[in-house]
Amino acid sequence: MDHQQMALIHIFSWSAAIILFVIAYVMIKQNKQEKPIKILQMTLRLFYVLVIATGADLFFRFYFGVQSEYFAESIIKLIAGVWVIAAMEMTLAKAKKGKREFAGWLQLAFALTIALALGFGRLPFGFLP
Repeated sequence: MDHQQMALIHIFSWSAAIILFVIAYVMIKQNKQEKPIKILQMTLRLFYVLVIATGADLFFRFYFGVQSEYFAESIIKLIAGVWVIAAMEMTLAKAKKGKREFAGWLQLAFALTIALALGFGRLPFGFLP
């Protein structure tokens, strides 16, 4: 599989994860039944695994190596990507418990901005100048 196909699978995976996250959050806030939310969260976690697997494949195939010109940016994007997943999980967990989830949303927005800016703007395979 070439880099463009892997990048597309990665983009599809994190896009689906964000959509599932929003649906799960809305369902939690609407006090829907517990079982559908749990199924949705398990599906979301499966997409987390896909995001991490495809991201790791892209990282180790194309960015790994200290001599790579994009090594530092790819490390920061990797950390931001894992941070996005952690913030999504934290936000859903706090929403389920009825606690304030502002910190989770703030972290999610910050980490997602970093990951998107590096992924689409700075690193290869992005389309922004």
